[in-house]
Amino acid sequence: MRDIKSTAGMWMRASAVVAVLAAGQVNAQNKPVPAFDKSSIDNSFKPCQDFDNYANGGWKKHNPIPGTESRWGAFNVLDKENKEVRLKGIINTITTKKNLVKGSEEQQIADFYKSYLDVATIEKLGLTPIQPYLLQIDAINNVQEWWKTAAELSKIGITNIFGVYVDADALDSKMNAVYGGQDGLSLGERSYYERQDESTQNVRKEFEQHVNKMFSLANWKDANPGKTVLDFETKLALLQLTNVELRDPVKTYNKVGVGELKTLAPDLDWLSYLSINGIKTDSVILQDKPYLGKVNNLLTSSDINTLKTYLRWQVLTHFAGALPAKFDTENFHFFATVMRGTKAQKPRLERAIRATDANLGMPLGKLFAEKYFPSSSKAKVSEMIENVRTVYGERIDQLTWMSDATKKEAHKKLAAFTYKIGYPDKWKDYSSINISANNLVQNLVNTALYNHNEAIAKVGKPVDKSEWLMTPQTVNAYYNPLNNEVVFPAGILQPPFFNPNADDAINYGGIIAVIGHEFTHGFDDQGSQYDANGNLQNWWTESDRKNFDALANRYIEYFNGIEALPGFKINGALTIGENIADLGGLTLAYYALEKSLKGKPAPALIDGHNWQQRFFLGWAQVWHANITDAALRNQIQTDPHAPARDRINGPLPHLVEFEHAWKCGPSDKMVLPAAQRVVIW
Repeated sequence: MRDIKSTAGMWMRASAVVAVLAAGQVNAQNKPVPAFDKSSIDNSFKPCQDFDNYANGGWKKHNPIPGTESRWGAFNVLDKENKEVRLKGIINTITTKKNLVKGSEEQQIADFYKSYLDVATIEKLGLTPIQPYLLQIDAINNVQEWWKTAAELSKIGITNIFGVYVDADALDSKMNAVYGGQDGLSLGERSYYERQDESTQNVRKEFEQHVNKMFSLANWKDANPGKTVLDFETKLALLQLTNVELRDPVKTYNKVGVGELKTLAPDLDWLSYLSINGIKTDSVILQDKPYLGKVNNLLTSSDINTLKTYLRWQVLTHFAGALPAKFDTENFHFFATVMRGTKAQKPRLERAIRATDANLGMPLGKLFAEKYFPSSSKAKVSEMIENVRTVYGERIDQLTWMSDATKKEAHKKLAAFTYKIGYPDKWKDYSSINISANNLVQNLVNTALYNHNEAIAKVGKPVDKSEWLMTPQTVNAYYNPLNNEVVFPAGILQPPFFNPNADDAINYGGIIAVIGHEFTHGFDDQGSQYDANGNLQNWWTESDRKNFDALANRYIEYFNGIEALPGFKINGALTIGENIADLGGLTLAYYALEKSLKGKPAPALIDGHNWQQRFFLGWAQVWHANITDAALRNQIQTDPHAPARDRINGPLPHLVEFEHAWKCGPSDKMVLPAAQRVVIW
C-alpha cells in the first residue's frame, strides 16, 4: 500500500544507511514496563536450537497479526502508540482550538487532518482535483512533450522513469549536488518483473487486473491499460540496476556535465527537464550512465499512447488514497492485501493521523518532542554513545586482520563521529505551505511543492549538517555516511531500548546494541568506503580491504543459505550492510556491558537468568514479530534488512558469548564451528 504522503519529485536521497529498529511495548498511562516479560518465553523450544522461538514463542502465540497489519511486532506496537495515541492526542487538542492563525503550524496540522476526514467533499470532487494533470497528459503528442510533462509532474512527487534528488556530493561532502537515477516501477523492485515462481507471477497478474480496475473506475478508455503498464514497466525494470548493484557507492557515482546528458540521451531535452524542475547546476551525479541511453531508446521506440497510459497510471496511483472510496479501496486491495497480506484497512481516523504525520511530520514532531522527550534524556543517551565509541576503539585495536596503518584511519573516523539525539536543535519554517480544510489533493500537492522547492534551494550550497532526515516521533535510527553521524529520534528512545525500569543487561541488549548497530554502519560494506569527513575516499590498505571483503563475503554466503520461505532465500548481498551492523552492534553492546561490570559484584539472577542470558533476551525481545507470507516475500525481494526472526537467530551462532551464556553444545543449531564463525568488528 502506498501511504498518502508528500514526496517531492526531487527526492531527498536515502544516503543514511537506515536500520529499521523495533522497539518494545509501552502504554498510554506511562506505567512501568517489565524489563523482560517472562511470559514471552516458550520453554517447548530450547535456546540453543531456536533462540527466537524460545525467547519470543509465547509472545507470538498471544499476539496474532491484527487484520489491519501485514506484520506485528515490537516496532509496530510502539509506532502505533506514537501515532495513534500520542500524535492523536496532540492533533485532537489542536483541532478543538478556534481562530487558528493562517500559516501557523497548528492551523496547517488541524486543516490537513480535517481535509482527510472530509469524506463528503472528497466524494463530491471525484477526479476533479487531478484533472489539470490529466489534461496535461492528454495534450501530449510526442516523446519530447511527454518528457517535459513528466518533468512537471515530478515536482509534485509523481514518479517517472528518471528521478532527481539533492544531497551532499559524495566526493565533496560539504557541498550539495544534484543526483539522478532510475525510478518508475510500481512494484518497487526489478525482481518482481523477472522472477518466475508462482507467487511472483500471481503478483504480476493481480497488478494487471488492478490497473484495469482503476482505469475502469475512472471511466478511462485506454486499451488494455493493465497489460500496457505491466509490459512497459517490465521493459523498464530490465534496464535498471538491481538493488544489490545500487549498494556500490563507487560504481553509482558518475558525475557528468549537463551538456553530456544530451550525448547520453540525445532525444531528451535535458535543459528543459532541469529548468522545469528549477534546477540550476552545471553537473549531475548519475547512478548509471548507460541507463540514460537505454531509457532514451525505450521512450523513442514506445508508442506515444503507451507512454501516456503509463503517465496517467502514475498520476492515478499516486493520489489514489486521497480520491473517492472506490479508488482508495482498490488501491488498498493491491498494495496492501496482494503485496503484503494485510486484510483490512485501518479506520479512517487512524489513517488521517498517519497522513498528517507523513506530510507535516516535523511540525508535529516539535510538539511530540516537547511533550514526550525530556531534555535530561539527551544527556543519558550521549553518555551511552560515548561508551560505545570507547568500546569500538578497543575492538579496533584487538583486530587481527587489520594492519596498524588502517587501524589509525579507523580510529580517526570513529573519533569524528557526531550524533543527534531526540529532535532537531532548530526547526524549519513551514508557514508558506497553504493548507485548507476541504481539499486533500491540493494539500498533498502543496506540501510536495514545498519539499521540492526546499530541496532545490540547496543545490550548490553548503550542506546544513544540523538537518534531520527523520522526524522525532519516528521509531527508527540511522547512520548518514556523508555527515559521518548517527541519529536517534525520540520515538525510539523508549522501552525496551531506553528503559529506566530495566536492568542493565536488558538495556544493553536494547539501546546499546542499537547504538552499536548504527556505529557499525560507518564500517559496513558501504559506510567503510567513506572517510572521517564523509567523503567517498579509500582509507584502507589494499590487503586490509581484501581481508574485510573476504569476511563480508563469508557472511553473505551464510545468509544466502537461510530460507525464509519455501523458494525464497535471504539475499545476503542485499542485506549485508544491516547484517554486519547487527553483528557489530551485538558485539559492541556485550563488551560494553562486560566493561561496565568490571570490579563490581556479579549481578543477581532475575527469573533464573544470569546477566549474559538477559542480554540476549533483551536483543530478542526488540525483534519479536509475526509477519504474513506476502509481506515476508516482499521484504526478501526489496528490503536491505533480513526478516526479524533472522536478525535474532542469524548473528548469534557467530558469537561465542552466546554459546557460553546458554551452555550450548557443538551439535546445537545455534552453534557454529569456530572456523565458520565470522568476526568483523
